[in-house]
Amino acid sequence: MAKGGGLRDWARADRPREKLLDQGAAALSAVELLAVLLRTGSEGGTVLDQARAVLERCGHRLRGLSGLGMHELCSVKGVGPAKAAQLLALVELAKRFGEEEFTPGMSFKGSHDVYAHFRERLANERQEQFYAVLLDNKNRKLKDIRISQGSLTASIVHPRDVYLPVIRESAAAVIFVHNHPSGDPTPSAEDFEITRRLREVGELVGVRVLDHLVIGRGRYVSFVDDGYW
Repeated sequence: MAKGGGLRDWARADRPREKLLDQGAAALSAVELLAVLLRTGSEGGTVLDQARAVLERCGHRLRGLSGLGMHELCSVKGVGPAKAAQLLALVELAKRFGEEEFTPGMSFKGSHDVYAHFRERLANERQEQFYAVLLDNKNRKLKDIRISQGSLTASIVHPRDVYLPVIRESAAAVIFVHNHPSGDPTPSAEDFEITRRLREVGELVGVRVLDHLVIGRGRYVSFVDDGYW
């Protein structure tokens, strides 16, 4: 075996990159696909060993990669900042690929537009993320703004922090979106309270609050569609 865990002494059909070239990406296991990205092994182990260790670190589920940060990835033997960056880039690309476009200029038609745009980004986050989707006076999207990133259980959302960018961007309407790391999108007492406060402030500053979505794992709650206002 080559120094650094190379696979050059292996049969071509057993080497992940060559297997991909010969048989197509669909023929590779999750471990082999990760090995193609990681490219090289480390002293005392092949790149496949390294890929298995990464998969083990994320609970043997590829989706678990979305919950790992730079520090956790670099704790895997042989994974340094460069390889960790490649894996983080893969995760971000997968999130964006899975999102349905709700881009600036598109009209808001209903809560599913917003959910489809955010579901991959937020469904597996381990902390609460609170976003404001800004719209013009014809309900066309202007932009998304992340307002806060909270703890494992709650976001700290102050109306001042929410409405400063809304007013700065001259938005006429706004939709609020946040996730529940537990995976259960049922609104909490805190969710109801912050929504009430944000709607009151919206009325004072002349900005329409169109909805508040809580995103869980595979499902969501819309305050409007589910009759919470």
